[in-house]
Formats: sequence, C-alpha cells, structure tokens
Amino acid sequence: MSTITAIIVDDEISNLKGLEKKMANLFPDIAIIGTYQKPEEAIVSIEKQQPDILFLDVEMPRIDGFELLSKLREINFQVIFVTAFSEYAIEAFKKCAIGYVLKPIDDDDLIKAVDKAKENISLIHENDKNANLLKFISETNSNSNKLIIPTIKGVSFIPQKEVIHIEGFDGYTKIHLIDNTEIVSSYNIGKYEKMMNNLFYKCHKSHIINLEKVRHFENEGYIILENKKRVPVSKTKRKEFIDLCSQ
Repeated sequence: MSTITAIIVDDEISNLKGLEKKMANLFPDIAIIGTYQKPEEAIVSIEKQQPDILFLDVEMPRIDGFELLSKLREINFQVIFVTAFSEYAIEAFKKCAIGYVLKPIDDDDLIKAVDKAKENISLIHENDKNANLLKFISETNSNSNKLIIPTIKGVSFIPQKEVIHIEGFDGYTKIHLIDNTEIVSSYNIGKYEKMMNNLFYKCHKSHIINLEKVRHFENEGYIILENKKRVPVSKTKRKEFIDLCSQ
C-alpha cells in the first residue's frame, strides 16, 4: 500500500508540535503533510491534498472542529478528534464509532486510534482494488460475450449463450443456466441489464430472458422457457415482446 498521509489541525502550537513528534516516533510510516493552527488554512490544504487521516482539535477559536468538517465538500479520509471534552461527549464519539484521543495524549490511546484508522484505510483500498479488477475483467471480456458474475465464493465467467434467464430478488440476482444450474450474484438485476447483448430482453422488472430460449407465450401474460420455467411479462411489455418475437 502507498504511504499513508496525515494532516494535523490544532490552534495551540505546543499541542501541534507534540502530536507531530509522537507520530514521527510511533508511526514513521505515516507522512505528516501539513500542520495548521488556523482552521481556514487547514480547509484549503485538506481540499487540495486529500490526506488519509485528519487529526482534528475540537475546541478552536472562530471555527471549531465540527464546523471545519461541515465546510469541506467531501470527507474521504479518517478523522481522529483530539479533544479535552468531557466523558459525556466521549460517549457520543464512541457510539458514532469516531476516532478520538484525549488531551494530554497518551501513547497507547494514540496507537489504538491510528491502528484503527489504518485498518479502515486498508479495507477501503482493498474494496477499490476489487472494484477496479471487476471493471477491468468486464471490459476485457466484453468482446467475448462472457457474463461476469461476482458471488460469495469469487467471480464466475459464463458465456451469455449459456444463460436462459436472469431473475432479480431482494437486491440479488439468480442466473439460470442451460445445464439447469443456478448462480446467485451479489449484483442487482440492473447491473446485468446493462451487460447483456441484444439476445436478451427485460420482460419484467425482475426478469431478463434469453429470446432464443423462449418456447411459448401464454395469453394471460407468461413466457415458457426452454427449461420449463414460467416467467411473467409486464402488461406494458406484452405487445413489444410479441412484436419482437415476430420479427
């Protein structure tokens, strides 16, 4: 993983320098890319540099820590509040799962807060890498007409011609294949609607069918597929479906 970066904001220079020194001793792998006494200057730097971690004093003149956060366009980093707040306020931080250390800063408390922030950063980076991998695989396989199916066990690569029917349920998707097997995917059906080639037709909000696998249409509004599956057709789609199959 690339170097983790951090910015420290505290209106008192002694606290600022003290925390910077502790970080250098305890976490030499974290680069402190800015220290600020003035919240206004900190806001500009945070927006520009996008640190991984922000150490933020709560009680500051003019703009306190909470106000500073509210002025940022996005918060894509870990926040560790540095505070002398009462125990009552600390309980609120705990319930919100927000990182914090009390003044005067104890080394063990600082290590605990920073380790948690580093863990969260690693998870975010891992999720980003997985998303980029799936995107790359999808683009690479688009010309081969393979369907990319993320599952709880990994990723399946299925030729679209082997798919009979795609069924959405509870935010997940079930892929019905010609060998009568089924694959449950963590993607919703909307994702697959964008992936499928022109052999597939969304006949209902929860169903996409392979037109080559249609064997019968029932007047009451159901399609019978090659695997004997009975799939509903929305009333608004019935004429369109008949016209499509008649071409």
